[in-house]
Amino acid sequence: MKHVPVMLDEVMHYLSPKPEGRYIDCTFGAGGYSRKILSHAANVIAIDQDPDAKKVANDFEREFGDQFSFVQGNFADIRDLVTGKVDGIVWDLGVSSMQLDEGNRGFSFAKPAQLDMRMSQKGYSAMDFVNSASEKEIADVIFHNGGEVKAKQIAKQIVASRKESPITTTTQLADIVRKTVNRYHTKIDSATKTFQAIRIFINDELGALKKSLASAANLLKTGGKIVLVSFHSLEDKIIKDYLKANSAKKVAKSKYAKVDNSSSDAIYQLLTHKSVKPSDEEVKNNPRARSAKLRAAQKIALL
Repeated sequence: MKHVPVMLDEVMHYLSPKPEGRYIDCTFGAGGYSRKILSHAANVIAIDQDPDAKKVANDFEREFGDQFSFVQGNFADIRDLVTGKVDGIVWDLGVSSMQLDEGNRGFSFAKPAQLDMRMSQKGYSAMDFVNSASEKEIADVIFHNGGEVKAKQIAKQIVASRKESPITTTTQLADIVRKTVNRYHTKIDSATKTFQAIRIFINDELGALKKSLASAANLLKTGGKIVLVSFHSLEDKIIKDYLKANSAKKVAKSKYAKVDNSSSDAIYQLLTHKSVKPSDEEVKNNPRARSAKLRAAQKIALL
């Protein structure tokens, strides 16, 4: 499937890349956002922990030369990966289209594959987790990261199943979940929440987001912008809460209210006071966009 960046026009609207500006693409993937930023004659530093992204980055380096550079690593470590100030930072959170479409990576249950889900392709895998974690830990991960109300029943069945034989493939796990949940009349597959929850846990996606957000302001020039596209309610809540805590407050509750930039603890001014969602047309053409939410802010404080 051709990679289609989600809310590309909206991301560029809020990021507003300028010629010779310096921007970080925290989640390079197949390079959709990076290519669009580069088309504005701007410079891009791309980050991705997935070794497969390096192959795409090599093509970008040949095409764009010094205008583009790639750093392999986790965006949680953004302050160690990038030096110097930048004009903007963009995040496209969650699993990439490239990772989903690569069946042997184990992110999707659309076809049989080894149960992996590691974005970095290193360390503790989903197969390790479902075959070694305690029933309580499995239930907690599925409930807290996936919002699955039948998390305890799923965890119990996973533990019972692995006693008979190890759970090694995506389809094995999906079948266990579907039989346990027994939820057939929904648009979303019954196994989706469990897979998403385990993936988030394996890659510490929420922890990485918190750490990256906390570091970003130190890399931004005053007037620099951050744009984040999330696909999960927990991600969006982290972003919303962080921006609310670190943004200038309105001085009155009316449509004529002015923003008070004088607050000593304000780092950002919100560019989006509520999340921006994809158009119906985009969701129709790219179903993966359906749960996307965009939030953006501009740095106003000197750090």
